[in-house]
Amino acid sequence: MPFETILYEVRDKVGLITLNRPDALNAVTAGMIDELLAALSQAESDDAVRALMLTGAGRAFCAGQDVSTLAEGSKEQLVELVNRYPPLILKFWSVEKPIVAAVNGAAVGSGFNLALACDLRIAAENATFGAVFVRIGAAPDSGAVFFLPRLVGTAKAAEMLFTGAIIDTAEAERLGIVNRVVPGDKLMEEAMALAGRLAEGPRAIGLAKRALYKGLSLDMEKALAYEAQVQAEALETEDFQEGVRAFLEKRKPEFKGK
Repeated sequence: MPFETILYEVRDKVGLITLNRPDALNAVTAGMIDELLAALSQAESDDAVRALMLTGAGRAFCAGQDVSTLAEGSKEQLVELVNRYPPLILKFWSVEKPIVAAVNGAAVGSGFNLALACDLRIAAENATFGAVFVRIGAAPDSGAVFFLPRLVGTAKAAEMLFTGAIIDTAEAERLGIVNRVVPGDKLMEEAMALAGRLAEGPRAIGLAKRALYKGLSLDMEKALAYEAQVQAEALETEDFQEGVRAFLEKRKPEFKGK
């Protein structure tokens, strides 16, 4: 489908999704949510795509929900808008391909949560982060109450959610929100290198992603059983066979993601 608010292209096995409303700091609209969901679904079904990357055009990653749409909508329209987020956030997690966020600037509100929905996050030095919902009298949505306490702990999550504070990359890295901070002019290079490395990996990366997130909702006994189930799937893959052969032959494996 043609996209109006995002860009989508495939580069060397990496599906690159760019939020593309730079004049509005890539603020989210209903159309953008639909297009992100469509792009993720397209990448999910494309065997040529082995990893994904999400970034923003211009000087921001994503400024959150477009406030003009909130001001103009009726109560029913706003509720319908909020209800669009769960399928999108769930799709980020259900796609069995690793997703890297290249956070090039401000990531606040639902834009913050789009970054958190990715599996790994690399941030430019000038990036900022914040769960700023309370600043406009709104409650958190789009995954904030799921992601934040798991990443930073309940007390820090409460502080961020209740105050709407914006933090810099040093604090985000200290809290474990981002995996790595790099100079702004190196962000795309570093993020694409990581996504490319993952794209060359085995099918087991997608299975590990599924097991990781499933494990968050399981007790230890069930998590161990689920691990065994996923491992059984991995042992049936062509990549496992190739990995064993390469190990025995003392060479680098050539995984095909199958």
